[in-house]
Amino acid sequence: MSHIDENPLGVHLPLDPLPGHYSLGRLERVLRRGEFAVTAELNPPDSANAEDVYERAAIFEGWVDGINAVDASGANCHMSSVGICALLTRMGYAPIMQIACRDKNRIAIQGDVLGAAAMGVCNIMCLTGDGVQAGDQPGAKPVFDLDCMSLLETVRIMRDNAKFLSGRKLTSPPKVFLGAAINPFAPPYDFRPYRLAKKIEAGAQFVQSQYCYDVPMFREYMKKVRDLGLNEKCFILVGVGPLASAKTARWMRSNVPGVHIPDAVIKRIEGAQDQKKEGKQLCIDIINEVKEIEGVSGIHVMAYRQEEYVAEMVHDSGVLKGRQPWKREASRTDALVAERLHQISEGREENQQAMAEIAAHHTPQQAH
Repeated sequence: MSHIDENPLGVHLPLDPLPGHYSLGRLERVLRRGEFAVTAELNPPDSANAEDVYERAAIFEGWVDGINAVDASGANCHMSSVGICALLTRMGYAPIMQIACRDKNRIAIQGDVLGAAAMGVCNIMCLTGDGVQAGDQPGAKPVFDLDCMSLLETVRIMRDNAKFLSGRKLTSPPKVFLGAAINPFAPPYDFRPYRLAKKIEAGAQFVQSQYCYDVPMFREYMKKVRDLGLNEKCFILVGVGPLASAKTARWMRSNVPGVHIPDAVIKRIEGAQDQKKEGKQLCIDIINEVKEIEGVSGIHVMAYRQEEYVAEMVHDSGVLKGRQPWKREASRTDALVAERLHQISEGREENQQAMAEIAAHHTPQQAH
């Protein structure tokens, strides 16, 4: 890794600007240098404990160029993407903050963009978001003031024109690298490359795809993408991930919107003696195939509840070609921070127990 990918004054500080770059982040630098990028998805905790985020992020150290902080994916509530990004930037990680339009209007979204950029977030992924009926709180009120296209345009205007959507001027625009999602595996298939073109026109500079389990179908998609010259205007990262079992694969195919898993893939895993191991090898095989497709700039690894396999899969596929992405150097303060977080967590539990005991023995006074 080049020394220019870390601020010598501190890993949490922004990098120096480079000509032609829109952000001060590492992911954009890696992609513009023509290196094969690797990003991964952090499974957000159902917790208010910062340690839970740091433990999950540490698994990716030295293997990925960016970490997606998902925004209530599947319309299920977890720690917020902006909160996860605040924690990650504090330690020098390169987060990709997802913004789903489902839960916030344009006022809240524009405020989050400014706040995130001020914290050092350099990458923003613009998503429409799953409907609330897909999640565990279907009674929630959806917003959808914007969609992925108008969100891309909104952030691009904030960045390039230093203006809110209202036209009011920004004193300091957000320096961010803009991303979007693509799904080459959902009908109508012929329309998908044109959908990508619209996202690029709206402001997308990189895209991450839905899980790729059908490489021949993806090859056809990329052929049309190249014919339109879109691979020269946008960096394309292919979504990959291990399947834990044939049962998991069938469930995903039936219940996760936009996921396409061919019967041959399920048969391969079902016929294996160790299905989890075979699912991991399948992912490595897919990475080795897609990395050779012209126009592919990287992979996006989605290893839900199998994050511990990310390093192994990246290593065994050889996609980094000897390059090591940024890795946080351990400092003597790390142990102190970890101990302090542990003390805070323990103290919270003790305080809650003490309050419960006081409440149990307290007799309320009569109201006058």
